[in-house]
Amino acid sequence: MQIRFRGDLESLLLILPIITSGTCVSVSVSTANMLDAMLLRNGGKGGSERWPEDSSGGTVTVLAPRMLWCHCYHHCPEDSVNNTCVTDGYCFTMVEEEEGGQAVLTAGCLGLAGSEFQCRDTWNVRSRRALECCTDQDYCNQNLHPTLPPLVSSGDRIQYMALFISITVCIVILALILLFCYVRYKRQESRPHYSIDLEQEETYIPPGESLKDLIEHSRSIGSGSGSGLPLLVQRTIAKQIQMVKQIGKGRYGEVWMGKWRGERVAVKVFFTTEEESWFRETEIYQTFLMRHDNILGFIAADIKGTGSWTQLYLITDYHENGSLYDYLKSNTLDVKALLKLAYSSISGLCHLHTEIYGTQGKPAIAHRDLKSKNILVKKNGSCCIADLGLAVKFNSDSNEVDIPPNLRVGTKRYMPPEVLDESLNRSYFQSFIMADMYSFGLIMWEMARRSTFGGIVEEYQLPYHDLVPTDPSYEDMQEVVCIKKQRPSFANRWSSDECLRQMGKLMSECWAHSPASRLTALRVKKTLAKMLESQDIKL
Repeated sequence: MQIRFRGDLESLLLILPIITSGTCVSVSVSTANMLDAMLLRNGGKGGSERWPEDSSGGTVTVLAPRMLWCHCYHHCPEDSVNNTCVTDGYCFTMVEEEEGGQAVLTAGCLGLAGSEFQCRDTWNVRSRRALECCTDQDYCNQNLHPTLPPLVSSGDRIQYMALFISITVCIVILALILLFCYVRYKRQESRPHYSIDLEQEETYIPPGESLKDLIEHSRSIGSGSGSGLPLLVQRTIAKQIQMVKQIGKGRYGEVWMGKWRGERVAVKVFFTTEEESWFRETEIYQTFLMRHDNILGFIAADIKGTGSWTQLYLITDYHENGSLYDYLKSNTLDVKALLKLAYSSISGLCHLHTEIYGTQGKPAIAHRDLKSKNILVKKNGSCCIADLGLAVKFNSDSNEVDIPPNLRVGTKRYMPPEVLDESLNRSYFQSFIMADMYSFGLIMWEMARRSTFGGIVEEYQLPYHDLVPTDPSYEDMQEVVCIKKQRPSFANRWSSDECLRQMGKLMSECWAHSPASRLTALRVKKTLAKMLESQDIKL
């Protein structure tokens, strides 16, 4: 059916609902332009295309779009009548929460173009808005009742945030653990495979051979002059040792008294976390020309265990008197005992500090953790220096300081001012030598307090016992040693005894605030030797 229409817009609106979809309508071009404008104003963009002209130039033939009447509220076009609008798309109803928390209802028409995308705008927690659309009948949006999405409480937000932070922290910690394991693995790969050498078969040690015989034989045949037994012999001895009793415990591990063919030995069992200390101490003890009467005698080192269980052993001579710390707590000293302890201790330290030149020389070594607990007292009353897990070596050929990679630090009570205030030059080896001399000055003070000159003796005390707490912090030691520049005090009786007066002078020159002003180990050794000679004491 063809209709030719030349009326006004209101008349056209009245007849459009009568026209069924699929009916061909012929209208004049002027009226078509008016309809175009109307659809644009009501959101009907889909019907805004130009109708092609007929060949006669006056009329066009179109497919009439399906128009939908909707109820509108807060979204009505300017020319709407009775809160209604018409569209070629969808009717909608929307509820939205304003800033004050009040819900506002909106209804109206959506043009066909883009309306499908807009109608998929489901509820959103952040925008607090809900939209529903319909096309099934006119004014169908009056039956739509969208509801606002549930409000997320602040408690829920905190829970979500806590969960997110927890997961992030766990991932970071896991990454750090994996990185640590990787670095540890690469470090083990790059260093000498000491443990692999130890896993060889045992060697035969003839019956009747003592540890002293084995060590003397090893030195005489030059298989490691002054550097310990061959690794295969160490492995054999370690496997044959019987643990007897625990005699000590420290931050690195435990110390046991053991027996090998009836001879008593000391077995230092390191925690697996202290592998670097074990390896460093083993390496230092096996340094060429390292063996000395006043350095703890090294016997063997071994790694025992499987992939999931590992024990790191360091086997040395056993000294029943224990450490100098234990010995001074339970014993008093006469002149001879005092000078013998001091002279033997400085002799061991002097050997450590001294570089021996030659085809296979010995590097200079600094202890870095010198204290009375790391010096052992032999049966004959002389001392030997132990615990070399923090020691540093100096390579004179390359002029480099070989600092161990472990995380341990020295004992705060015995740290010199340059270590406490972090001004020590780590690239200058003499800095470590002078730090040892400061610590040795404090050890001499501990010895001198237990001397019985004039029938008077002080009770044993640690250095700075009256100035810092039992377990001092860095800040405590910095205030006393660096800021106030205080040192342990001398008893009045020391000034009336020549030996104690000279010992006091040595201490003061050893713990001087400036490292350059401190005495060297060799200078202290020579001074103590003169004191022994003046007292007519022969060691």
